Amino acid sequence: MRRTALLATVTALVAGALVWPAARQADAAPVTFAHPGVTVSKSQLDFARTQVNAGALPWKAAYDQMMASKYADLNRVPKPRATVECGSYSNPNYGCTDEREDAIAAYTDALAWYITRDDRYAKKSIALMDAWSAVIKEHTNSNAPLQTGWAGSSWPKAAELIKYTYTGTWANSGRFATMLRTVYLPEVINGSNSNGNWELSMMEAAVGISVFLEDRTSYDKAIAKFRTRTAAYVYLSSDGALPKTVPSQNLDTTAKIVNYWQGQSTFVTGLTQETCRDFTHTGYGISAISHIAETSRIQGEDLYGTDVGERLRQALGFQSKYQLGEAVPSWLCGGSLTLGLGPVTETGYNALHNRLGIAMTNTQKLTEQNRPSGSNNLFVAWETLTDGDNPN
Repeated sequence: MRRTALLATVTALVAGALVWPAARQADAAPVTFAHPGVTVSKSQLDFARTQVNAGALPWKAAYDQMMASKYADLNRVPKPRATVECGSYSNPNYGCTDEREDAIAAYTDALAWYITRDDRYAKKSIALMDAWSAVIKEHTNSNAPLQTGWAGSSWPKAAELIKYTYTGTWANSGRFATMLRTVYLPEVINGSNSNGNWELSMMEAAVGISVFLEDRTSYDKAIAKFRTRTAAYVYLSSDGALPKTVPSQNLDTTAKIVNYWQGQSTFVTGLTQETCRDFTHTGYGISAISHIAETSRIQGEDLYGTDVGERLRQALGFQSKYQLGEAVPSWLCGGSLTLGLGPVTETGYNALHNRLGIAMTNTQKLTEQNRPSGSNNLFVAWETLTDGDNPN
């Protein structure tokens, strides 16, 4: 009997070992986080740096664009405040623009450091992060969750580069981590029942912060919410007659779903929940999906091979063809679209077309037409430089 019990124990242990890789694919945080690992990896950065130093296009043009921007200004003066108050459409705007742009500047300077190895840029990035971590306590008013998501998406990108690539010191990195843990993460981790771009941006921040903090529990929670929201944000015909929904929103009738989808009652593959609102907000959602998928890939989980990748591919293609000028059919948003997708296609296009070899004619045309893509001044910045035709 002892031998039988021992055999059963060994069998169970072996089975567990065999199951683990599959469990890792099921949205579990990595045992060991990869750094730098928020939207860009070291190998991607090394590729970009090599291309810039060789004067190759489009990377050199993208680098020049970045260095000429206000975000790379070494004379930038940070404007932190204890309470950032953001109302709907940033009215009131007490520190909202300042916070978002200081966070983008910190990331910009970190990228500039990596490519140039000029200490001044690393020190400037640190100065911006230190200024905010010394002061900020909270976000208030109706747009607080979205504002926190936007700024909270850029801060960890900057922090990852400085902490894991800068050869100097960052004495206040612990205080910055505390800021992310206490001011930002609690505001975003539980998600939102507003328009889908809110929760997607919030989960982008939550995933990035979780990587920097090496917080496996928060990472798992954020990825789970992201998977549910992505499925409810981009429609695929395989979803059935109606789009998927987020359970907490109680969209339990066709009328409620149509209303939430901006009055659109005809559902086709690639349509998003905000397509009929405008392409700008749709672009926020698409961008966040691509950023989270990319971070997850760097952390060892391939979401591009799941429905996330298919939804991203279809959303990019659908929106791109109309952004490029294709006539809008009468069944789509009443025959009229508000364009303005923004600089949001590089990451998803590179992952799906260049790495996976998927034909994406419209997305490719739009991406190449918009190069070098800059910043949307909210949470997207310099993706032709970091992601453009990057094989890593």
